[in-house]
Amino acid sequence: MKSLIPLLLLAMIGTAAAQTPQMPGERNYKACIALLKSKPDEAYESAMSWRDNGGGAPAQHCAALALVELRRYGEAATRLEQLAQDLQTSGSDLLPMVLGQAGNAWLLAEQPDRAYGAFSAGLSLTPDNADLLIDRARTLASRSNWNEALRDADHALQVRPDSEEAYALRAAAFRHTGNLDRAMEDAEMALALDPDAADALFERGALRLEKGDRKGARADFVKVRLLEQNSPLADAAGQAIEQMDVKQN
Repeated sequence: MKSLIPLLLLAMIGTAAAQTPQMPGERNYKACIALLKSKPDEAYESAMSWRDNGGGAPAQHCAALALVELRRYGEAATRLEQLAQDLQTSGSDLLPMVLGQAGNAWLLAEQPDRAYGAFSAGLSLTPDNADLLIDRARTLASRSNWNEALRDADHALQVRPDSEEAYALRAAAFRHTGNLDRAMEDAEMALALDPDAADALFERGALRLEKGDRKGARADFVKVRLLEQNSPLADAAGQAIEQMDVKQN
């Protein structure tokens, strides 16, 4: 899953800077974000103190991201949704981004229904938002809603035709709905865009196994484990290898 620290941080910094002529908001936000990875506890305390002293949306945002780093995912998602409500009131263009972050936090909290709601709320504002379409497709896939996941992944590729993640998701959806040829095409497209795309490698491995290419499948699953250590995807690849070994013996 992609980081919840967004590519649009500068936009949020701009929001903070606009609140005060001398731009202390920009300095506070940059300082808070800089602490997230190394000292998330300090980042959270700093953000809460700043919020209590008028830090507004940027302070709330940094506090929520700190909670993500502290693995307090449900709290983070709740704060991000509250921030989204505040941004909706102010008419901020950042609302879809924050809803997307809330959805990803709900996914980390293992609450896909709430994640789906957040992503759908964002898409109601920006129907062609590729990031939100991919995130919702991933959520639908986690619930085995493969036909709906296929629609969102397909829509995402219409908007962003070079998205390896969307190709990998659509490959999974095609595989689970029985269209193995289309699934392989999409897995290969994803890997042409990124040869180390672990999700696409897993899909190609599963498809190769279905087609009887045990050697090729093993190579893909082994590479997934090397790329994605200590992750659910690596565990799934390991289980696939074990099942292959059991059947071979």
